[in-house]
Amino acid sequence: MVIARKEAGMLERLNQAMEHIEARLDQPIEAAELARIAATSEYHFRRLFSALAGMPLSEYIRRRRLTVAGAEVLAGERTLLEVAVRYGYGSGEAFARAFRAVHGVGPGEARRSGAALKSQPRMSFRLVVEGSNSMQYKVVEKDEFRVVGKKARVPVVYEGVNPAIAAFIKSIGQETVHRIHALSDQQPEGIVSASVLHDQSRAEGSELDYYHGVVTGAPAPDDMDELAVPAGTWAVFDSSGPFPQALQFMWRDVFTEWFPSNPYRSRPGPEILRTRLSQDGTQADAQLWIPVERTAV
Repeated sequence: MVIARKEAGMLERLNQAMEHIEARLDQPIEAAELARIAATSEYHFRRLFSALAGMPLSEYIRRRRLTVAGAEVLAGERTLLEVAVRYGYGSGEAFARAFRAVHGVGPGEARRSGAALKSQPRMSFRLVVEGSNSMQYKVVEKDEFRVVGKKARVPVVYEGVNPAIAAFIKSIGQETVHRIHALSDQQPEGIVSASVLHDQSRAEGSELDYYHGVVTGAPAPDDMDELAVPAGTWAVFDSSGPFPQALQFMWRDVFTEWFPSNPYRSRPGPEILRTRLSQDGTQADAQLWIPVERTAV
């Protein structure tokens, strides 16, 4: 019951933040204020929102604004420029580009023809109690370490395989992979992936640094890249099951079940994933390391 009350309390605060968005669609909306309403950090709020909603916070706000703006375009009570300015666009051209990207038609054409427009429904969050699986995790304190291996700057992709990451991994020769693997000297052992976002908005198409490497205390060889990671607290989750479903469910459950039920929130830092596939590629053992900080109980 305590866990249920904690989850319900967090969801209530998230829904208050969603109400704040709705009340200010025609005004500036600050992520820091939404995080204050949700009683968490801006970093964790953005991460939690994207996990729950399946899209970045900035994308949701953009879609909601253009949904409401679309209704005003069709109503015809304001000029197109007035609608554009009301929803934060500095020019009719900028508004038209954004409008077309969401609705597939320009605002002028939509008004003339009464075209059918796309709609981003209002989101709200609710607690659904089911016979969910227990989650295997531990919280560890880890000294400073390095992620050493090969790095690529790739775009953020929310659905499906990230083709830039797939191509990058394929480009690394086996001899190099063996050399990287030999540098592993601490947990998590062996080859891992580490992702570092550059844009806190987590918008699709923004960039992240992706490391294919190992966790080690040793410096990187001259022909390899390294990421220095400060000492801190980590939540470590283990999962086994069909690939890729088991990995997808683990990411989902961490943010929808574990964080709302435990006195921790995510903090800036690399998210590290170690995956071991079966010989036929249908099963996976995975371990996910997420940097966290303790919150007030």
